[in-house]
Amino acid sequence: MSYADQIFINMCRNILENGTSTEGEKVRPHWEDGTPAYTIKSFGVVNRYDLSREFPALTLRRTALKTCMDELLWIWQKKSNNVHDLNSGIWDAWADESGSIGKAYGYQLGVKHLYPEGAMDQVDRVLYDLKNNPYSRRIMTNLYVHQDLHEMALYPCAYSVTFNVTRRPGSDRLILNAILNQRSSDVLAANNWNVCQYAILLMMFAQVSDMEPGELVHVIADAHIYDRHIPVIRELITRPTWPAPTVRLNPEIRDFYQFTPDDLIVEDYQHGPQVKNIPVAV
Repeated sequence: MSYADQIFINMCRNILENGTSTEGEKVRPHWEDGTPAYTIKSFGVVNRYDLSREFPALTLRRTALKTCMDELLWIWQKKSNNVHDLNSGIWDAWADESGSIGKAYGYQLGVKHLYPEGAMDQVDRVLYDLKNNPYSRRIMTNLYVHQDLHEMALYPCAYSVTFNVTRRPGSDRLILNAILNQRSSDVLAANNWNVCQYAILLMMFAQVSDMEPGELVHVIADAHIYDRHIPVIRELITRPTWPAPTVRLNPEIRDFYQFTPDDLIVEDYQHGPQVKNIPVAV
C-alpha cells in the first residue's frame, strides 16, 4: 500500500462516518439533470506527504500523472486561462465560446507585479526567491483575488501555495517544502489529482533551484464526497493496493519553462481499474 492510499482511505472513512451532510440545504452545485448536488463533508483536513520517501499517487485506481502535469503546466507555466491551450477537456464545462475561463488560475499567475527587483509575475517571483532568498518566509502565490472573482468562471479551489526551505540535518543540501491551501476538495474526482499535481510542481521547482523535494502539506477547508459518489467511494476504499510508483523528472531540465509532460518519468505504477464516468457537479 502506498502512503497516499493509506491517507485517502482514512480520510474517506472519516468523512463517511463522521462528516456533516448538506442534504436539504441551499447548495450551489447541481448535477447535469438539475438536481442539487449534496455532499458529506469534513472541515479542516490536513494531509502530509514526504516526497523524499515516495511519490503520493493512489494505487487504488490510476491517477493520470502526465495529464495532471499538463494541466499544471497550463496554469503555472503557460499561465493560460484558455482551454485551447490545454491538451484535455477537463475545463470545457466552465469555458465560454472563446475557450476562456475568465480571470482565473493561469491568468492570475501571469499578472505582473512591481517589486524592488523589477516587474515579475507570481511564478517568476517564487523562482527568483528560491534562488536568491531561499530562507525567506514570504515565498507564496495567491489565486483568490477578490476584485476579479466576478470575472472567473469558477472560483479557485486550490488557491494558495507557500514554499519553505529547510536543510537536511548534517548536510548542506537544501530541501524544498510546500503547503497547498485548498478551500474545497471533491475527494473522488480531484483529491489525488491535486496532490499529484503539486507534488510534481514541488519536484520541478526543487530541481531548477538545485534543491531536493521534501514535504507537501495539503490543507483542505472543505473535504467532501458528493451524494452520487458515495457508493463509488465505498467500493474504491476496499480495493487491493500496491506500493507507490517511482516518479522522477528528466534531470537535464534546469529551466522551469522548458518542462513538458514527456519529462515526467513514471515507472512500476501498479494500480486498480479506473473509475469511469464519474458524474461531475457544476
